[in-house]
Amino acid sequence: MLTRTSAPAPAIAVAAALSGTLLWAPAVSAQTPEPAPSTSAPTKDSPTEAETGGVRILKNDPGGDVMSGAAFTLLDTTGDEAGRGTTNAVGGLAFDDLAPGVYRLKETSSGSPLHDTVPDRDVIVTPGTTTPLTITDPFKDARVLLQAKDDKTGRFLAGSTVNIGIGGKTLLTLTTGRGGTATGELPVTSRKTDFWVKQIKAPAGYDLYKPARTFTAGPGAPVTVTVTNSRTATAPTPDPSDQPSPQPTGAPSSPADPSGGGSGGAKPTGTPGTNSSATPAAPTGDATPKAPAGSLAHTGANATPWLLGGAGLLVAAGGATLTAARHRRRDDDSERNKPQEG
Repeated sequence: MLTRTSAPAPAIAVAAALSGTLLWAPAVSAQTPEPAPSTSAPTKDSPTEAETGGVRILKNDPGGDVMSGAAFTLLDTTGDEAGRGTTNAVGGLAFDDLAPGVYRLKETSSGSPLHDTVPDRDVIVTPGTTTPLTITDPFKDARVLLQAKDDKTGRFLAGSTVNIGIGGKTLLTLTTGRGGTATGELPVTSRKTDFWVKQIKAPAGYDLYKPARTFTAGPGAPVTVTVTNSRTATAPTPDPSDQPSPQPTGAPSSPADPSGGGSGGAKPTGTPGTNSSATPAAPTGDATPKAPAGSLAHTGANATPWLLGGAGLLVAAGGATLTAARHRRRDDDSERNKPQEG
């Protein structure tokens, strides 16, 4: 009788025939190995470091030149100072190892007498990143003094209005006050900037100065602009003594003919034995012609022909009177010498 031995479960019986005898052998069992603990797993005692960021500044001016000596202060959200410093010889300044967040950057000094500072600005710092900033400081405004003067006397004039600008753009408008001056600030874009000035309103009683003039101004420097005006020309008040004499109304009248005839030289008309005289009549009208309008005053030379004519008439009249007297005397003598009739 065969005897069966039980193998421990879950063993698998394997039968083998050896010399006609059947034997049972126990089976080998396999188990899944457990994983070994990892040495890379974090432990409770290893802290995790937080990442930081930074800000890097490059400072220049409108012309592109780097600026050293500019001072900056960095404030956190609570208003506490997170850093401060000045730009180096190449215009650089860095704030490193900053916790992520929003910061306030303030420029406290431009480091130059020609430049102004920029307004405050916010800067965002992100982990593991350095934020670059380029800051350009503007030039300081030029200080302009406007003067308006009389071009002859140099007296200051109020009420002169001018425009000042670059190209086709007006940057500043000034009007002189009671003292004849006005002041203002003119923005400049370089160390030497050319401007034009044009008068748009002249002082009362003066002509407008129409041409545009140019001048040069620098940042932060004073400059004086002078505009001169000529007094408006007025019509002169007429002098009564300079008024011309009235125009003559007609040609001077010819001397009257003693005989009552037409014009011409005077002739004796008396006949012997009459008692009429041959005295010539005086010329009618003004013998001296009036000066035409706008002509120079007469000196009397133009009256010479009339004077000569009058003298001739007087001589002729005298001769006629003398001849008539002689004839009358002869007639009287002839009457006295006639023989008396019985």
